Amino acid sequence: MTENNKNSKNEFFLSQWMEGTLTDTEFKTLVSKEDFLAYRKLKKGIEVFSALEKPLDNSFINIKNRIKNKPKVRTLNYKWLASIAAMFIFFLGFYTILGNDSILNSTGFGEQKTVALLDGSQVILNAKSSIKYSKKSWKNKREVYLNGEAFFKVKKGKTFTVKTKNGDITVLGTQFTVNSINGFFEVICFEGKVKVTKGNKSIVLNPTDSFREIENKQTKNSNHKEDAPTWILGESTYKSIPLKYVIADFEKQYHIKVEDTKIDNTLIFTGSFSHKNKTLALKTIFDAMQIKYKEIDKKVLVLEK
Repeated sequence: MTENNKNSKNEFFLSQWMEGTLTDTEFKTLVSKEDFLAYRKLKKGIEVFSALEKPLDNSFINIKNRIKNKPKVRTLNYKWLASIAAMFIFFLGFYTILGNDSILNSTGFGEQKTVALLDGSQVILNAKSSIKYSKKSWKNKREVYLNGEAFFKVKKGKTFTVKTKNGDITVLGTQFTVNSINGFFEVICFEGKVKVTKGNKSIVLNPTDSFREIENKQTKNSNHKEDAPTWILGESTYKSIPLKYVIADFEKQYHIKVEDTKIDNTLIFTGSFSHKNKTLALKTIFDAMQIKYKEIDKKVLVLEK
Protein backbone atom coordinates (compact mmCIF):
# COMPACT_ATOMS: atom_id res chain seq x y z
CA MET A 1 0.00 0.00 0.00
CA THR A 2 1.45 3.41 -0.94
CA GLU A 3 1.79 6.17 1.63
CA ASN A 4 -0.78 8.32 -0.19
CA ASN A 5 -3.36 5.52 -0.22
CA LYS A 6 -2.76 4.87 3.46
CA ASN A 7 -3.28 8.54 4.35
CA SER A 8 -6.44 8.76 2.24
CA LYS A 9 -7.94 5.75 4.01
CA ASN A 10 -6.99 7.17 7.42
CA GLU A 11 -8.72 10.43 6.53
CA PHE A 12 -11.84 8.57 5.38
CA PHE A 13 -11.96 6.55 8.62
CA LEU A 14 -11.39 9.74 10.63
CA SER A 15 -14.37 11.50 9.05
CA GLN A 16 -16.60 8.49 9.81
CA TRP A 17 -15.37 8.32 13.42
CA MET A 18 -16.00 12.02 14.02
CA GLU A 19 -19.50 11.68 12.59
CA GLY A 20 -20.18 8.75 14.94
CA THR A 21 -20.53 5.99 12.33
CA LEU A 22 -17.39 4.29 13.66
CA THR A 23 -16.93 3.44 17.35
CA ASP A 24 -13.67 4.07 19.20
CA THR A 25 -12.93 0.34 19.19
CA GLU A 26 -13.57 -0.01 15.45
CA PHE A 27 -11.56 3.10 14.59
CA LYS A 28 -8.64 1.97 16.75
CA THR A 29 -8.27 -1.20 14.70
CA LEU A 30 -8.16 0.75 11.42
CA VAL A 31 -5.36 3.22 12.20
CA SER A 32 -2.04 3.10 13.98
CA LYS A 33 -1.87 3.54 17.75
CA GLU A 34 0.01 6.82 17.35
CA ASP A 35 -2.61 8.23 14.95
CA PHE A 36 -5.50 7.10 17.16
CA LEU A 37 -4.07 8.86 20.23
CA ALA A 38 -3.48 12.04 18.24
CA TYR A 39 -6.99 11.97 16.71
CA ARG A 40 -8.57 11.40 20.12
CA LYS A 41 -6.83 14.48 21.56
CA LEU A 42 -8.14 16.59 18.71
CA LYS A 43 -11.69 15.25 19.12
CA LYS A 44 -11.58 15.98 22.86
CA GLY A 45 -10.64 19.58 22.14
CA ILE A 46 -13.57 19.94 19.74
CA GLU A 47 -16.00 18.50 22.32
CA VAL A 48 -14.80 20.93 25.02
CA PHE A 49 -15.08 23.83 22.62
CA SER A 50 -18.66 22.88 21.72
CA ALA A 51 -19.58 22.65 25.41
CA LEU A 52 -18.59 26.26 25.93
CA GLU A 53 -21.51 27.20 23.63
CA LYS A 54 -19.72 30.35 22.52
CA PRO A 55 -17.83 29.73 19.24
CA LEU A 56 -15.46 32.63 18.90
CA ASP A 57 -14.32 32.28 15.30
CA ASN A 58 -15.82 30.75 12.17
CA SER A 59 -12.35 29.64 11.18
CA PHE A 60 -12.43 26.90 13.82
CA ILE A 61 -15.72 25.61 12.45
CA ASN A 62 -14.18 25.63 8.98
CA ILE A 63 -11.30 23.49 10.25
CA LYS A 64 -13.71 20.94 11.69
CA ASN A 65 -15.75 20.86 8.47
CA ARG A 66 -12.62 20.44 6.38
CA ILE A 67 -11.68 17.36 8.38
CA LYS A 68 -15.16 15.86 7.95
CA ASN A 69 -15.96 16.78 4.34
CA LYS A 70 -12.64 17.08 2.50
CA PRO A 71 -10.39 14.32 3.75
CA LYS A 72 -8.22 14.29 0.62
CA VAL A 73 -7.19 17.93 0.66
CA ARG A 74 -4.38 17.50 3.18
CA THR A 75 -2.31 14.61 4.50
CA LEU A 76 -3.60 13.99 8.00
CA ASN A 77 -0.43 12.99 9.82
CA TYR A 78 0.72 13.59 13.37
CA LYS A 79 2.57 16.83 12.60
CA TRP A 80 -0.47 18.28 10.85
CA LEU A 81 -2.64 17.44 13.86
CA ALA A 82 -0.19 19.34 16.06
CA SER A 83 -0.62 22.37 13.80
CA ILE A 84 -4.43 22.12 14.02
CA ALA A 85 -4.19 21.90 17.81
CA ALA A 86 -2.16 25.11 17.85
CA MET A 87 -4.71 26.84 15.58
CA PHE A 88 -7.52 25.54 17.78
CA ILE A 89 -6.02 27.21 20.86
CA PHE A 90 -5.46 30.45 18.93
CA PHE A 91 -9.05 30.66 17.69
CA LEU A 92 -10.43 30.03 21.16
CA GLY A 93 -9.06 33.44 22.18
CA PHE A 94 -9.27 33.88 25.90
CA TYR A 95 -10.62 30.33 26.45
CA THR A 96 -7.69 28.05 27.22
CA ILE A 97 -8.18 24.39 27.94
CA LEU A 98 -6.08 23.27 30.90
CA GLY A 99 -5.89 19.54 31.51
CA ASN A 100 -9.21 17.76 31.12
CA ASP A 101 -11.81 20.14 32.51
CA SER A 102 -10.32 23.46 33.70
CA ILE A 103 -11.16 26.66 31.82
CA LEU A 104 -9.02 29.79 31.99
CA ASN A 105 -10.22 33.26 31.02
CA SER A 106 -7.71 36.11 30.89
CA THR A 107 -7.15 39.66 29.63
CA GLY A 108 -4.21 41.55 28.18
CA PHE A 109 -2.92 45.09 28.67
CA GLY A 110 -5.65 47.73 28.57
CA GLU A 111 -8.32 45.07 28.02
CA GLN A 112 -11.61 44.19 29.70
CA LYS A 113 -13.64 41.06 29.05
CA THR A 114 -17.04 39.88 30.20
CA VAL A 115 -17.22 36.17 30.95
CA ALA A 116 -20.43 34.16 31.39
CA LEU A 117 -19.92 31.27 33.81
CA LEU A 118 -21.74 27.94 33.54
CA ASP A 119 -24.54 28.96 35.96
CA GLY A 120 -25.22 32.30 34.25
CA SER A 121 -23.11 34.30 36.70
CA GLN A 122 -21.13 37.08 35.07
CA VAL A 123 -17.54 38.20 35.59
CA ILE A 124 -15.95 41.35 34.17
CA LEU A 125 -12.17 41.07 34.14
CA ASN A 126 -10.00 44.19 34.36
CA ALA A 127 -6.69 44.47 32.49
CA LYS A 128 -4.04 41.74 33.03
CA SER A 129 -6.35 39.58 35.14
CA SER A 130 -7.52 35.97 34.96
CA ILE A 131 -9.98 33.49 36.42
CA LYS A 132 -9.90 29.70 36.30
CA TYR A 133 -12.60 27.18 37.20
CA SER A 134 -13.43 23.51 36.82
CA LYS A 135 -16.21 22.61 34.41
CA LYS A 136 -16.48 19.08 35.80
CA SER A 137 -17.10 20.02 39.43
CA TRP A 138 -19.04 23.24 38.80
CA LYS A 139 -22.53 21.86 39.60
CA ASN A 140 -21.41 20.71 43.03
CA LYS A 141 -18.91 23.44 43.83
CA ARG A 142 -19.08 26.91 42.30
CA GLU A 143 -15.47 27.95 42.77
CA VAL A 144 -13.20 30.23 40.72
CA TYR A 145 -9.55 31.19 41.13
CA LEU A 146 -8.78 34.86 40.55
CA ASN A 147 -5.51 36.61 39.83
CA GLY A 148 -5.92 40.36 39.40
CA GLU A 149 -9.15 42.35 39.48
CA ALA A 150 -12.71 41.39 38.57
CA PHE A 151 -16.32 42.44 39.14
CA PHE A 152 -18.69 39.55 39.91
CA LYS A 153 -22.46 39.36 39.38
CA VAL A 154 -23.32 36.03 40.98
CA LYS A 155 -26.58 34.17 40.37
CA LYS A 156 -28.31 32.87 43.46
CA GLY A 157 -27.71 29.21 44.20
CA LYS A 158 -25.14 27.14 46.00
CA THR A 159 -22.21 28.81 47.70
CA PHE A 160 -19.99 30.69 45.26
CA THR A 161 -16.33 31.09 46.25
CA VAL A 162 -13.61 33.26 44.76
CA LYS A 163 -10.20 31.99 45.79
CA THR A 164 -7.12 34.24 45.64
CA LYS A 165 -3.59 34.03 46.97
CA ASN A 166 -4.53 36.74 49.49
CA GLY A 167 -7.80 35.23 50.78
CA ASP A 168 -11.18 33.76 49.85
CA ILE A 169 -14.53 35.45 49.20
CA THR A 170 -17.76 33.48 49.73
CA VAL A 171 -21.28 34.50 48.64
CA LEU A 172 -24.65 33.02 47.69
CA GLY A 173 -25.83 35.59 45.16
CA THR A 174 -24.54 39.15 45.02
CA GLN A 175 -22.42 41.77 43.26
CA PHE A 176 -18.92 42.59 44.40
CA THR A 177 -15.44 43.38 43.14
CA VAL A 178 -12.14 41.77 44.10
CA ASN A 179 -8.60 43.05 43.50
CA SER A 180 -5.87 40.62 44.50
CA ILE A 181 -2.22 41.32 43.61
CA ASN A 182 1.08 41.17 45.48
CA GLY A 183 0.79 43.17 48.69
CA PHE A 184 -2.74 44.39 47.95
CA PHE A 185 -6.14 42.78 48.56
CA GLU A 186 -9.48 44.60 48.33
CA VAL A 187 -13.10 43.44 48.28
CA ILE A 188 -16.04 45.82 47.82
CA CYS A 189 -19.65 44.70 48.27
CA PHE A 190 -22.28 46.36 46.07
CA GLU A 191 -25.26 44.07 46.68
CA GLY A 192 -26.14 41.24 49.09
CA LYS A 193 -23.53 40.00 51.56
CA VAL A 194 -19.93 38.92 51.10
CA LYS A 195 -17.77 36.92 53.49
CA VAL A 196 -14.03 37.49 53.25
CA THR A 197 -11.78 34.85 54.78
CA LYS A 198 -8.12 35.50 55.47
CA GLY A 199 -6.35 32.67 57.26
CA ASN A 200 -8.55 31.68 60.22
CA LYS A 201 -10.37 35.02 60.37
CA SER A 202 -13.54 36.05 58.52
CA ILE A 203 -15.40 39.30 58.04
CA VAL A 204 -18.88 39.88 56.56
CA LEU A 205 -19.43 42.83 54.22
CA ASN A 206 -22.82 44.44 53.58
CA PRO A 207 -23.62 46.81 50.69
CA THR A 208 -21.35 49.93 50.82
CA ASP A 209 -18.79 47.95 52.90
CA SER A 210 -15.27 47.27 51.71
CA PHE A 211 -12.33 45.28 53.03
CA ARG A 212 -8.77 46.23 52.24
CA GLU A 213 -5.39 44.78 53.13
CA ILE A 214 -2.19 46.60 52.18
CA GLU A 215 1.13 45.08 53.19
CA ASN A 216 -0.69 42.88 55.77
CA LYS A 217 -2.52 45.85 57.34
CA GLN A 218 -6.30 45.36 57.25
CA THR A 219 -9.06 47.97 57.23
CA LYS A 220 -12.84 47.92 56.79
CA ASN A 221 -14.79 50.90 55.46
CA SER A 222 -18.49 51.62 55.00
CA ASN A 223 -18.70 54.71 52.87
CA HIS A 224 -18.60 53.89 49.16
CA LYS A 225 -21.74 54.87 47.25
CA GLU A 226 -21.17 53.49 43.76
CA ASP A 227 -23.36 50.76 42.26
CA ALA A 228 -20.39 49.18 40.47
CA PRO A 229 -16.63 49.75 40.19
CA THR A 230 -15.73 52.77 38.06
CA TRP A 231 -13.10 50.82 36.10
CA ILE A 232 -15.76 48.94 34.13
CA LEU A 233 -16.67 52.34 32.65
CA GLY A 234 -13.06 53.16 31.76
CA GLU A 235 -11.81 55.04 34.82
CA SER A 236 -9.90 53.75 37.86
CA THR A 237 -10.72 55.48 41.13
CA TYR A 238 -8.72 55.37 44.38
CA LYS A 239 -9.11 56.53 47.93
CA SER A 240 -5.99 56.69 50.10
CA ILE A 241 -3.95 54.17 48.09
CA PRO A 242 -0.12 54.01 48.03
CA LEU A 243 1.04 55.42 44.70
CA LYS A 244 2.87 52.23 43.69
CA TYR A 245 -0.44 50.38 43.26
CA VAL A 246 -1.84 53.20 41.13
CA ILE A 247 1.31 53.01 39.00
CA ALA A 248 0.88 49.24 38.64
CA ASP A 249 -2.68 49.75 37.38
CA PHE A 250 -1.51 52.47 34.99
CA GLU A 251 1.06 50.04 33.53
CA LYS A 252 -1.64 47.42 32.95
CA GLN A 253 -3.96 49.84 31.19
CA TYR A 254 -1.38 51.47 28.91
CA HIS A 255 1.17 48.66 28.43
CA ILE A 256 4.06 50.85 29.51
CA LYS A 257 6.89 50.33 32.00
CA VAL A 258 7.07 52.97 34.74
CA GLU A 259 10.44 53.56 36.41
CA ASP A 260 9.68 54.94 39.88
CA THR A 261 13.00 54.41 41.70
CA LYS A 262 13.63 58.17 41.91
CA ILE A 263 10.38 58.98 43.73
CA ASP A 264 8.62 57.93 46.91
CA ASN A 265 6.06 55.44 45.62
CA THR A 266 4.55 55.01 49.10
CA LEU A 267 2.92 58.44 48.89
CA ILE A 268 -0.84 58.23 49.36
CA PHE A 269 -3.00 58.94 46.32
CA THR A 270 -6.68 59.85 46.16
CA GLY A 271 -8.17 60.45 42.74
CA SER A 272 -8.73 58.72 39.41
CA PHE A 273 -7.33 58.26 35.92
CA SER A 274 -8.82 57.56 32.51
CA HIS A 275 -8.19 54.32 30.60
CA LYS A 276 -8.87 56.04 27.26
CA ASN A 277 -6.61 59.11 27.33
CA LYS A 278 -3.01 58.59 28.42
CA THR A 279 -2.14 62.31 28.39
CA LEU A 280 -5.05 63.06 30.71
CA ALA A 281 -4.19 60.07 32.89
CA LEU A 282 -0.61 61.29 33.33
CA LYS A 283 -1.83 64.70 34.40
CA THR A 284 -4.41 63.44 36.89
CA ILE A 285 -1.93 61.10 38.56
CA PHE A 286 1.49 62.70 38.44
CA ASP A 287 0.77 66.41 38.01
CA ALA A 288 -1.55 66.14 40.99
CA MET A 289 1.29 64.55 43.00
CA GLN A 290 3.81 67.12 41.71
CA ILE A 291 5.90 64.39 40.12
CA LYS A 292 7.78 65.00 36.87
CA TYR A 293 7.64 62.39 34.15
CA LYS A 294 9.36 61.72 30.83
CA GLU A 295 8.18 59.20 28.26
CA ILE A 296 10.83 57.29 26.29
CA ASP A 297 9.79 55.72 22.95
CA LYS A 298 6.24 55.30 24.28
CA LYS A 299 7.44 52.20 26.12
CA VAL A 300 9.01 53.56 29.30
CA LEU A 301 7.88 56.33 31.63
CA VAL A 302 10.56 57.75 33.94
CA LEU A 303 9.37 59.51 37.10
CA GLU A 304 11.40 62.18 38.87
CA LYS A 305 10.94 64.54 41.79
